[in-house]
Amino acid sequence: MGWPVADVVVTPRLRLEPLTTAHTVELHPVLADPALYAFTGGAPPTRGELRARHERQAAGISPDGAEGWLNWVLRLRDTGAVAGFVQATVSRDGDVLVADLAWLVGTASHGRGLASEAARAVVAELRGHGVGRFGAWVHPGHAASGAVARRCGLTPTGEVRDGEVRWTG
Repeated sequence: MGWPVADVVVTPRLRLEPLTTAHTVELHPVLADPALYAFTGGAPPTRGELRARHERQAAGISPDGAEGWLNWVLRLRDTGAVAGFVQATVSRDGDVLVADLAWLVGTASHGRGLASEAARAVVAELRGHGVGRFGAWVHPGHAASGAVARRCGLTPTGEVRDGEVRWTG
């Protein structure tokens, strides 16, 4: 059995497009804001680093074949502007497909509920492809990401890794 594939997903305000390297030019300015890295650490990627990352991610599968990689770019339906991304790393736990979610919305679009709208749409899409469990790693101080996880039906666990709490559901 293969991994689910990222398809276009449409929500009331967003068009989630499967990531390609062509998105690098539009996504790079969104990811260039250092404020986005306050909780995750690191620094904004250069355009070259981001393109290399997109080349790897767009493959849709980890190099060893153990995970499916699904990545969507969030495009605002009213303006066509790129606002961020949602990712799902799909693996197997016995017979159950499990997806670890991650999301990022650029600071210009913060506070509008776009991450929740996109992440919930991805959860619904992946449930339709047989994914039975979901998870995310959220920094305990990042209230907005905690709210997104909660809206996706996830709850925090006691597991902590690299300063982030594991949420599952």
